[in-house]
Formats: sequence, structure tokens, C-alpha cells
Amino acid sequence: MCGIYGQISQVPFTDTRALCRARDTMMHRGPDAAGEWLSADRQVFLAHRRLSILDLSELANQPMCDQSGRLTIVFNGEIYNYLDIRAELVALGCSFRSQSDTEVVLQAYRQWGRDCVSRFNGMFAFAIYDCDRQEIFLARDRAGEKPLYYSNHAGVFCFASELKAIMSRADFVREIDANALDCYLNFGYVPGELCILKNVSKLPPAHVMLYRRCDGICRVWRYWSPPEAPAVSEVDEQALLEEFEEILCDSVKRQLVADVPVGVLLSGGIDSSLVTAMAVRSSQRVKTFNVRFPGYGSYDETEHARLVAGHFGTEHIELEAGSVSPDLLPKLAAQYDEPINDSSMIPTFLVCQLVRQHCTVALGGDGGDELFGGYPHYATFGRMHELIGRLPMIFRRAGASLCEKLLPIGLKGRNWFMTADIDFAREVPKALLLFEKSARNRLLPDLHPGFAERLWHERTVAHANLVERFTRTDLTNYMPEDILVKVDRACMLNSIEMRAPLLDYRMIEFAYGKVPAFLKADTRQKKIFLKKAARRLLPENLDIQRKQGFSIPLPKWLQQPEWKRAVCDVLLSEDCMFDRHEVKRLLRGSSPAVNNAERLFALTMFELWRRHYGIAPIS
Repeated sequence: MCGIYGQISQVPFTDTRALCRARDTMMHRGPDAAGEWLSADRQVFLAHRRLSILDLSELANQPMCDQSGRLTIVFNGEIYNYLDIRAELVALGCSFRSQSDTEVVLQAYRQWGRDCVSRFNGMFAFAIYDCDRQEIFLARDRAGEKPLYYSNHAGVFCFASELKAIMSRADFVREIDANALDCYLNFGYVPGELCILKNVSKLPPAHVMLYRRCDGICRVWRYWSPPEAPAVSEVDEQALLEEFEEILCDSVKRQLVADVPVGVLLSGGIDSSLVTAMAVRSSQRVKTFNVRFPGYGSYDETEHARLVAGHFGTEHIELEAGSVSPDLLPKLAAQYDEPINDSSMIPTFLVCQLVRQHCTVALGGDGGDELFGGYPHYATFGRMHELIGRLPMIFRRAGASLCEKLLPIGLKGRNWFMTADIDFAREVPKALLLFEKSARNRLLPDLHPGFAERLWHERTVAHANLVERFTRTDLTNYMPEDILVKVDRACMLNSIEMRAPLLDYRMIEFAYGKVPAFLKADTRQKKIFLKKAARRLLPENLDIQRKQGFSIPLPKWLQQPEWKRAVCDVLLSEDCMFDRHEVKRLLRGSSPAVNNAERLFALTMFELWRRHYGIAPIS
């Protein structure tokens, strides 16, 4: 796990110190080594920060050149099948100087060109510069575990693992992109290739890009898509469960490989427990970690994790986090280059901070909800379809409009009532909606909102089946732009590598290509298939029906004087860009039935981010 940076200019670089400083804004991503490479004409600069995981020697440092000097790579991530690819390349006559997966990527590109990316099983973002062709090839993994920002503006092309590296350029103008902000206030994240700042884009998951120096054009294309859903009414469940077990076992086995200590984050939920079950098959000594947060009450799943660890005989380590202070928020706002509204970033960061004291690599259970129908709103929307789907649209539209106008923002169930006018055969409601169009207009009258709604329709994955439509849309949007961003930035801030065996591309293809929707979720239950797997593999007395989730009691926290004061100091200050009257209304709207904690968190984190990076309010 590392940080990469690159810049191509039309004029030679006379001093690379500023470029190295851009790289070093990501020192947390790679505290073990730093390197840079400058082309012969001094117009191409590549730089790297290294967190040493495989081949700890200097031979694996980056940027790395091939033996001919034609190709140079900077790479972030891990290729889990690198030994298989290496053996294939050796059989073709390739020789290697290191034991790293980076060199395997480089040699694979030399052997197979741009198509090499389809052979990689892993999480990655990399760039390879070809001196002969005067072009740079960039790629990102299928699920979007590793980030990659780029900018192609005013004669300069640059890319980086984190936006802060691009922002550090002296000639870069930091301006908020109004459409991206509209999306953030609607979804809680900035989707797709959009970036919160103008003149910056994100390379989407499962995409590659080619930048040619001769004309300065970026060409982006998709190299992989999830398979079509099986059109079946009956399946051999036993065969599916066996195949799932085989894929997960192999995925975990590959992801346990490292030259540094590795552990498993065991929350006690189904996903991380299944990963633990597979880990003990591949390793005689498995370390599992669980973190207790004082005062969390019903949020504490320590006992469930202890049960799983005892059943599988792992070396179980229970860590206890201290009290959580709002002083942590500015630090997190600075790390999350683009703000995301996910308060679980707080416990995620604290877990990584504590686990880093014991290991450098950790396996977790991310991906299970999106792949196998684990979110409660899948069932909720199905019930809505049954209850009101046959009502004439004119009545549903009138009801939705009345709910928006009459019900206070933050009222439990309001978002669902407002989606009554949705086309149940084609659309996906924004279950985690922050602010609807009218509310965004009140918060920022100069925003001219509405882009988010149009983009959501474009990014909704078309499918006749409701559950397939939901899960595939979450795989494309919520997972890469919220869940994986949260995990990447939190673990990297603590210089720890987080791996997700459930996001092995073979598991994604299995979940979407072989497991039918009726084995994922229906109107009464969720995660149907994974619960069947859990009954086969996990302790009998583990409660797999309980409500699970890595969350915090944010509403309770915001009632505490310290937290409330911290939020008010940000949102009621003179330089806050959000409408003061609307913010006060959100602050007042707090009761057992009305909860605006996540909305206040979203606005607070955005303002802290904007002020940290000195970005002017939108106008």
C-alpha cells in the first residue's frame, strides 16, 4: 500500500523539490521509503511513497524501471495472484530482480500491453510511463479499493493517490465544483469521475486511461463489468454454497500473504466471521482483533467476536478505544480529500490506529452487504413496492409532495415517504438521502441544485429485478465512493493496509453472475445466502439474525455539550458558507422522532475540509 504521484508538463522541470513535496503530502501512505524519477527531457516526473509489504528490500522500491529503461512504474496496492503471473512470465523467458508484485505488473505490461490489467486479481492503482511511445497508462482495480485522482488542465497533466497532492501545486486553483457539491449534499459523497474541485477527475473503478503527450488527450475506457444476473427460479443451493466457500477460502489464503504481520478485523458480524473461518484453514496462527468503544452499549459486539474467535481458536486480541472527542474531526476532514458523510469513519480510524500497534496488514469483511443484499433498505423498498406500487402515480406524487412540504426534515421515515412517486420498475430511491433539492436550495441559494437528481438517474443500474437493481447500483456508487474511501483513508492515515477478501473479483462475479436475487434479499429478510453459508461454517450459537453495522451513537454524542459546541462553532461562524437560518433549523430539529445528526455531521465535515485547504465558498 503506497502513495503515487506523477506530473507531465510541456516545459522542462527546473526544480523537482515542489514535486517531491506534493508526493510527501501522502507520507502516511508510505512511511518506509520515498523515490522519484525524472525523464531525460525533464518533462515527466513520477514519485512514490512506500509502505513495505512484499519484498522489504530496496530492490522493490519505486519508481521502478524495467531492464531496458523504456518503462517506469509507480504502483499502489497488492496483486494477490502475482506469483501465478510471475511463473507464467518466467516460462515466457522473463527474468526478475526482486520478489515484489510491482515488478510483476511492470513485466506483465511489457509482455501483454494494456490487456495485462485483466489478469490482475487485487486492489490497485498504477501508472506506467512508456518513454518510446511518449504516453502514460493508468489503471484502477475493479471494485475501486485504491483511489486515483487526475487533472489535465492548462498544459499540465498530473495524478495522485490523494487529492491533497494535486492541491499542493502552487499553480493549482482550488475552486469548488458546483455539480459535485450538489451531489455531496444529496448523496453524502461525490460519485463517479466527478471531483469536489474543478479541473480534477477520478478514474472510475474498473477503468484504465491513456494520456498521450503528443496531443495531451486523455482516453478512458472500462476493462471489466460484473456479469449479468442468472435468469433462474431454482438453483442448487448446496453447489452454490460449496463454490462460495472455495472462492472465499482461496481469496483469504492469497490475501494472508505478506512479509509483515497480518491480522483479521473480527467485529463478530457474519462477513468478518466468515473471513476468520477461512483464515484458520490457511494459517496455523491467526490473529484476530476486536475493538471495544466505551459507552457504546448496544453498538458493542465484543461478545460475538469473542465467541467466533474461541470457536476457531484464534489468537484473539481485544483492544479498547478511549473516549472520542470532537477534536478528532479536523484531522479526519483534512485526510478525506473529498468530504464524505459517513460518521463511521470515526470508529474506523480508531480501529486502524489501535490495530497498527500489532500488525501492518489487516483483513476485513467489506463488500458483503453490496454483493449479497445486506442493507435493510433493500427489504424496506420491497415492502413499499408491495404496499403502494399499484396506486396511481397521480396520488403517489401528491403524497410525496405533501410529505416534503409538511414533514420536518430529519423525521424518521420522511425520506421513504418522499420516494412514493418513484417508478418501482426502473428506479432506485436514495435511501440515505441527505438534503432534497428544496433543502439544498435553502442551504445554498447560489447552488442552483438539481444536477444530483439527473446524475442519479444516469448512474442507476438498469435491471428488471428490484434487488439486482439496488445491489448493482450500490456496487457502482455507494461502495466505491463512501465505504471504500472511508476505509482507505482511515487505514492509510495510520499506515496500515486493509484487505477485503469478499471483493476478490471472482467473488463479485460469483455474487452477481450465479447467486439469484431471491437468495440475497426479499421483503422480510436480508443477506439470505450469506446466512446460509454462516450456518454451515460458523458457531451454532452465534446470533446471525441480529441487526449489525459499524456505527456510532452520533445523535447521542451531538447532545453532549462538547460535541454540540464543536458543531455550532463551525456551522454558526461568520465564514460558514451555509445559510445560517437553515443550520439553526437543523440544530433545533432534534427529538426522539427527528434526527438530523448525520446532516449536521455532513455540513460540519465539509466546512472543516474547506477551511483546512483554504477553499473559497461557492459563488
